[in-house]
Amino acid sequence: MSFLNGTSLTPASFILNGIPGLEDVHLWISFPLCTMYSIAIIGNFGLMYLIYSDEALHRPMYVFLALLSFTDVLMCTSTLPNTLFILWFNLKEIDFKACLAQMFFVHTFTGMESGVLTLMALDRYVAICFPLRYATILTNSVIAKAGFVTFLRGVMLVIPSTFLTKHLPYCKGNVITHTYCDHMSVAKISCGNVRVNTIYGLVVALLIGGFDILCITISYTMILRAVVSLSSADARQKAFSTCTAHICAIVITCVPAFFTFFTFFTHRFGGHTIPSHIHIIMANLYLLMPPTMNPIVYGVKTRQVRESVIRFFLKGKDNSHNF
Repeated sequence: MSFLNGTSLTPASFILNGIPGLEDVHLWISFPLCTMYSIAIIGNFGLMYLIYSDEALHRPMYVFLALLSFTDVLMCTSTLPNTLFILWFNLKEIDFKACLAQMFFVHTFTGMESGVLTLMALDRYVAICFPLRYATILTNSVIAKAGFVTFLRGVMLVIPSTFLTKHLPYCKGNVITHTYCDHMSVAKISCGNVRVNTIYGLVVALLIGGFDILCITISYTMILRAVVSLSSADARQKAFSTCTAHICAIVITCVPAFFTFFTFFTHRFGGHTIPSHIHIIMANLYLLMPPTMNPIVYGVKTRQVRESVIRFFLKGKDNSHNF
């Protein structure tokens, strides 16, 4: 086999097959993906710039929001440029090591996305349940350590799956039916035993997803109890309104994730009842929808962010008048 390195069963490169069955409309599919990616990049970089430049946003809640935006940019950039090259120019070949690197970054940043949403839920819990101690509990040092631990968790849990995938024997070919390299899409073209890969992938998904969902659920249960105990309806509405954008961000992340995992398990264990192109499209939306929508949601639902945007444009208008 010419695609193998010498006598080993490690391919020199893989072929990412795009979206099988929809080759004739690859170009049309690329337009909404490119538009969403552009919105994600502009929106998240704009949000990070506002939080950095506006002192009114130098608070723990917005530091976590900046961390979410940073994660969103890295998460969608790990796959979308490569996907667009496939859809636009039919550039399907990817080096074996580059494929493993992409797989590592995809799973690391999706895990980090979930972790940052959990940190934001804990931030809202402290803000509502312990408002007088908010600034002393969530110091810059605590925020930095929490962000580092979240990143380290993703890295440490993804490294073993990357190592396992690297050492699999590949003698079924080198064509991956996907637009990017993810763990099971690469592993399933191996002729070796991938049971360990499958089990480990499920364990990691449960460890990250299950733990984060549990933490978010507990946080919002405590928040709801604290909000209900407030004396006035106005105070209850004001307290809970600070959580609206975060709840929307959780929904935006969880809904595509749910459908992605559902199509994956159905495709793998349910007799392929769902076409593979549906699974691939959902997997791309899972990585693209949250980065696209999160800046819009926080811009619309968060008063401080809206005011910061207004100040930014008014400042720009005033500076133009000075010339």
